[in-house]
Amino acid sequence: MSVADYAAEHRLAVGGGLAALAAVAAITLLELPGAALLTVGAAERSLQAAMPIALAAIGGLYAEKSGVFNIGLEGFMIFGALTAAAAAWLISGESAITQGDLWLAILVAVVFCALLTVAFAVLTIRYEADQIVAGLAVWFIGLGFGPFGATVLWGGVSSPTLPNVNDVVIPGLAEVPVLGPLLFDASPLVLLTLVLTALAWVVLYRTRYGYWIQAAGENPEALDTAGVDVNRVRYATVIFSGAMAGLAGATLSIGIGSGFTGTGVTMVDGRGWIAIVAYLFGNYNPIGAFLASLLFGAMDMLQIQLQTVGIALPGSITGLFPYVAVLVVLTLVGYTRVPAAVGEAYETESE
Repeated sequence: MSVADYAAEHRLAVGGGLAALAAVAAITLLELPGAALLTVGAAERSLQAAMPIALAAIGGLYAEKSGVFNIGLEGFMIFGALTAAAAAWLISGESAITQGDLWLAILVAVVFCALLTVAFAVLTIRYEADQIVAGLAVWFIGLGFGPFGATVLWGGVSSPTLPNVNDVVIPGLAEVPVLGPLLFDASPLVLLTLVLTALAWVVLYRTRYGYWIQAAGENPEALDTAGVDVNRVRYATVIFSGAMAGLAGATLSIGIGSGFTGTGVTMVDGRGWIAIVAYLFGNYNPIGAFLASLLFGAMDMLQIQLQTVGIALPGSITGLFPYVAVLVVLTLVGYTRVPAAVGEAYETESE
């Protein structure tokens, strides 16, 4: 096997290795102590930054695995972020926002985005609308709806300051070195993301329904011949992608943020697009998508670590780190084989 063949087959491992080497080289060239950058605090912040990207990526790869390219992940994340903040604020009324209010608001955001995705699924599956155009429409609508909804509710493009979901401390486990602070003395949304990643992998690669999803995107005719409704499978995965994007948006506004921000491209700030790159880099594997999301999250939080070691860089430069990582990843990935039937409408014989 040639080096090129190995790199193509193991692009995730090669990319991760190169990223690690780049980090070590940066530490060496800058004459920084590695421990100053590679700390538990940095890992915790990276995990939190990776959460919304990973959740949206898992939903997006499920939809695309079944044959539907949900390019509207960014838009659905905006809807989720605004809905979660609005629901928490409205549910609490005049009283202080409780943790129960926040969790209920997250559920409302997930359900609302799932319902919105039904319309997207009907347009792209039943009426065979162009998936790229429909996805871009969702994004543009989200860009307008976010600040508009905030203005209607709060009189400005952003919400008032809202509390976060509290960290959960598991006695005993929280004292475990490294893993304790990362997983057992942290936001429960981190654990939820890890659990959903593992479940997504199991369902996709170890269950009959997962095989149906893969067949719907690779060979829908064979799946139809086996008596499985191809479009029903696609509806389920597309709606799931919207629900996951809604959850991703909710983790931004009331999970790790302090409310909804609707200025510019909103607080989602391109994470939906990065999620698409993440699952492509992860080769449509939920675990690979999570690891890629963790890389982007680490790059996003690198600016904070640089400040802790006394390196002050302009925000205009450090804000580019995640997008530079995206360009590097796209270069490393090169060609990714997408599902054979992605973007193609399918009509059963009964239709």
